[in-house]
Amino acid sequence: MAILENEQPRSAEERLEAFEEMLCRTNIDPDEEIRLVQDNADAIFTWDYGKGRREKLDKLYEKAKRSQWNATTDLDWNARIEVEQVASEMNNNDYRGQYVARLMEAEGSPISNWGDKEWAEYSVESFSWRISQFMHGEQGALLATAKIVETVPWIDAKYYAATQVIDEARHVEVFARYLQENLPHEYAVNHHLQDLLEDIISDSRWDITYLGMQIMVEGLALAAFGSMHRATAEPLLKNLLRYVMSDEARHVAFGVISLEEYYQELTTAELRERQEFAHDAAERMQGRFLQQEVWDRMGVDVRAMSRVFLQQDPAENIFQQMLFSKIVPNCKKLGLLDAGDGYLRGAFTDMGVIQYEDHATTDDEYGTLDEVAKDREVV
Repeated sequence: MAILENEQPRSAEERLEAFEEMLCRTNIDPDEEIRLVQDNADAIFTWDYGKGRREKLDKLYEKAKRSQWNATTDLDWNARIEVEQVASEMNNNDYRGQYVARLMEAEGSPISNWGDKEWAEYSVESFSWRISQFMHGEQGALLATAKIVETVPWIDAKYYAATQVIDEARHVEVFARYLQENLPHEYAVNHHLQDLLEDIISDSRWDITYLGMQIMVEGLALAAFGSMHRATAEPLLKNLLRYVMSDEARHVAFGVISLEEYYQELTTAELRERQEFAHDAAERMQGRFLQQEVWDRMGVDVRAMSRVFLQQDPAENIFQQMLFSKIVPNCKKLGLLDAGDGYLRGAFTDMGVIQYEDHATTDDEYGTLDEVAKDREVV
């Protein structure tokens, strides 16, 4: 979405058409089992084994070693789960319900005549889709973090990233098991998520892997997990999310700590490239909110739903805004909001999420999230 060097700026109407076209895409090959992505990065050895030279990273590494958990033994998988009740709980108790209600009431909405039957079906499908995308995103994080181990030049970062690899494997495991044992089916990876993951994996610059995964994808995931954790009372899911959130908070903090140092060395032009990448990633993640695959499975015209989506004022979409509550302050701490001409500040303002810029950054709050997550009693 960033403008190429020789590309002319698009008009507002052209940008709107391009965004609508992006929104209505679904996964074109949902039965695909293997996906090959070219990894263009160099593997970096370091012969400097001086552990602890980057004190914050070393502290994070020690905390990660103490905080490992076992998905098989630390969670109770035996309880029977009423999927319809849990799914309905999601739509009725969190900001998503308000968002979907506005889609129903919008002019030209293809779901304006839905009744209780359709909403009950949508609730289950939406729940299955959300858990599926969590699972796919965690596999993306698994591959991206393995790449960070290879490509980052600092030994303290390699040590910590290695602990995150096992965290991500465990996250894939728990979401896959929850899906397989409790939900009617899983969804293929969302088109926008897949494109973003492939861009992150294929980029040759190690800091882009950090920015795309640790700051953007993991930052949004942390907020999404928090939203679902608040909305559900189902014990297994609540405890599962609590454990995952404790890991994710460290992961995002890892990105903030590492990039804060590195970005101080970059030129204005290099920072602009990172700003544009962050904006592109944010728009793709925003595009995921439409849940194209859910509407497609339910026989709803995806293009018509994309037009309804575009009618919504971002400033009124509380659910969407909340999911960026971790990303915006972390980008500000990295110096990306106001670098150069303030490109990213303007982009986040247009998206209706700039008000989160002064929220706590994840490197400041990860300890609190980690301590809360250790308390397994459902509250």
